[in-house]
Amino acid sequence: MDVKTAARTLDLFEAFIGACKPLSISDIARAIGAPVSSCFGLVKTLEKRGYLYALTSRRAFYPTRKMLENARRIAEHDPLVDIARPALEALHARTGETVLLGRRAGERMVYVDAIESAHKVRYTAQAGEFFPLHSSAIGKAILSELPKDALRSLLAGYKLERITPRTITRRAAFLRELAESRERGWFCNEGENVDDVMAVAVPLRIEGDICAVSVAGPIDRMKAKLDQHLKALAALRDQLQRQQHKGS
Repeated sequence: MDVKTAARTLDLFEAFIGACKPLSISDIARAIGAPVSSCFGLVKTLEKRGYLYALTSRRAFYPTRKMLENARRIAEHDPLVDIARPALEALHARTGETVLLGRRAGERMVYVDAIESAHKVRYTAQAGEFFPLHSSAIGKAILSELPKDALRSLLAGYKLERITPRTITRRAAFLRELAESRERGWFCNEGENVDDVMAVAVPLRIEGDICAVSVAGPIDRMKAKLDQHLKALAALRDQLQRQQHKGS
C-alpha cells in the first residue's frame, strides 16, 4: 500500500523527468493529480531541504543536483552492484548487448543494475524498472531457485498475465518450461515480455540473495550469437562464485 506523501514526492520528481523544464506549483498539481494546497506544502518542504529551487522570474521550480549527488553516493555502496559490476561490464564488452542484473521484489522482478548496448537498435532498460516474473528470463531464473514449497505457494495466487502474444499463460506449460530450463542451465524469454526482444539468463547468488543476470537484445541478433552469449553468462556466473568463495 502506497504512503500518500511518499508517492506524491516520487510523482513530483517524475513529473520533472517527463516535462524536462521548470514547473509551477499548478503545473505540478496537474501532473501528479493532487490539490494545489498539498503541492504547495510539498514543494516548500523540498525547497527548504535543498531538493528544489525557485526561479523567481518564471514563478516556477526545478530540482537541484542534490538528489543526483546523493543517489551517486548511495549507488557507490550498493552491496549487490558493488560485487557484480565488474563482471557485468566484462559481460557487456564480450556480448555487445544490454546486460541486466535483477532480483525478486514480491511478485515482480526489479532490475538492480543495467548496462545498455551501444547498438542503435537495442533493448533499453534502467535500474529500478519492474517486470513480471513469469514473462522475463531473469524472473524465470529466479523462480527456478526457489524451494518447491515456496514456488508452489507463490504461484498459487499468481496470475500468469498475457504481456505479449508469446507470453506463457498456462500454469502447466510454465512449470514445464521452468523444469526444462533448469535442466539445461539457462532461461529464455523470446518476445514474451517485449515484442521482438530476446533475453537469456542464468541464476546466481550474491551475498546469499537469489539474483539473475541476463543478456538482452533484438531476437535475430541474439539468436545469431546465442552460443557465445550463453558461454559468456556461464563464465560470469563462475567468476562471481569464485570471487565470493575467496572473500568468504
